[in-house]
Amino acid sequence: MTAYQDLEARFHRLYALRGAAAVLQWDSSTMMPKGGAKARAEQLAQLNLVCHEALIDPALADLLNRAEAHPHALDSWQGANLREMRRQWRHANAVPPRLVEDLTRSATACEHYWREARARNDFAGLAPLLESLLALVREAALAKAGAFGLSPYDALLDEYEPGLSAARIDHLFDELATFLASALPEAVEKAAAPSALPGPFPAETQRRIGLRFMADLGFDFDRGRLDISHHPFTGGVPDDVRLTTRYDETDFTKGLMGVLHETGHGLYESGLPEQWRHQPVGQAVGMVLHESQSLLVEMQVCRGDAFLTWAAPQLAEAFGGLGAGWKPESLARLYRRVRPGLIRVDADEVTYPAHIILRYRLERALIDGRMGVRDLPEAWRAGMKDLLGIAPPDDRDGCMQDIHWPSGAFGYFPTYTLGALAAAQLFAAARRQDKTIEAGIAKGDFAPLLAWLRKNVHALGSLKHTDEVLTAATGAPLGIEAWRRHIEARYLV
Repeated sequence: MTAYQDLEARFHRLYALRGAAAVLQWDSSTMMPKGGAKARAEQLAQLNLVCHEALIDPALADLLNRAEAHPHALDSWQGANLREMRRQWRHANAVPPRLVEDLTRSATACEHYWREARARNDFAGLAPLLESLLALVREAALAKAGAFGLSPYDALLDEYEPGLSAARIDHLFDELATFLASALPEAVEKAAAPSALPGPFPAETQRRIGLRFMADLGFDFDRGRLDISHHPFTGGVPDDVRLTTRYDETDFTKGLMGVLHETGHGLYESGLPEQWRHQPVGQAVGMVLHESQSLLVEMQVCRGDAFLTWAAPQLAEAFGGLGAGWKPESLARLYRRVRPGLIRVDADEVTYPAHIILRYRLERALIDGRMGVRDLPEAWRAGMKDLLGIAPPDDRDGCMQDIHWPSGAFGYFPTYTLGALAAAQLFAAARRQDKTIEAGIAKGDFAPLLAWLRKNVHALGSLKHTDEVLTAATGAPLGIEAWRRHIEARYLV
């Protein structure tokens, strides 16, 4: 136990430092003046290096070996914690410190350039920075691939979802593609045209109604806040959750759904086991479950009839809306319209998987070296045309629209659609097991749903792997069946 206790002390310090880095990262996307980018890149690079050095300290390897020699001295949470410590050690020791610094500086510089380059539609200016970043990501992927006995892309996937492989993604995505080949045209044909809602919709009004809905869903504003950024995200730490969104004064649905999506992430973070806050086992098990929580709130709940019955009068009051267009059934048509579009974050449930399949294919090709950065614009247009029948007129709404690649997050995209599959499983199981959930949502009482999620997902941290969590909560590992039934019921009847 002495070795294990020493490990807990070391990881407590590590997570305090990582938390500081997370708040600095949030600040760089929300509050920091543009001129601070260079200084912030250096701050983050040094913090990340300190964290990396803590994990590659030879003394840590000795402590891990000693603790692992006495597994029966640990309870189930401690054993899972030790397992996750070893996983983090393996990832860190596969990459040299120099590369950690270089990756942080390159990603920070590339992301900050992307913010303005996208507005200018300047892919030519972004390309050199993205090429430099991609070279470093490939270097890290190759190093981890050699250490883990995986392909480079699978090594990147393991950072975001332990044990996930391209082979499993291919299997699930092939099933999805087969279903969507017939479901998408039918859903587009059946989708009733929404009634036009006259704007403008002031950003401040959107912010106020978003804050109200966040509080009703259970978000604790004593331990979190909402701000504006170029791309919606959730940052901070479980006791200080930082959410962001962006607003379009011609369409309030974009900003509101962004808020609700990030609220799902925030609820998960704040619901992680408090007694394990500064330990690996107290963190989210992976991004599939993390995205399942955001998509369960945004897609499963907040586009459903029960939620819209409750929300419609509040939206009408907030925006001064009059007439039939503000009734629940009209808002349902607005929120559930199915039509191929260029922008991933604005996509409906049915077309969304196509956006992810495209990005998955492209980033695999980039990591594997089958495609270069400068091939992205044309490959993007061809892929959009093939999957959704449309092509972007420019790179701003094409290959430059997402922050993930400019920030170095290769391997993240598949977790969005895998998260949607998990969300459908979890919400179906929750309603099946607790009959008060649906009625509660229709009255604005989200406590029964949140309590179910706290027990079956949030409070587990990384005690179990994703498939174990899903099997215990829903009776099955990750699959497409619940999502398929959900799409059929909502869009194809």
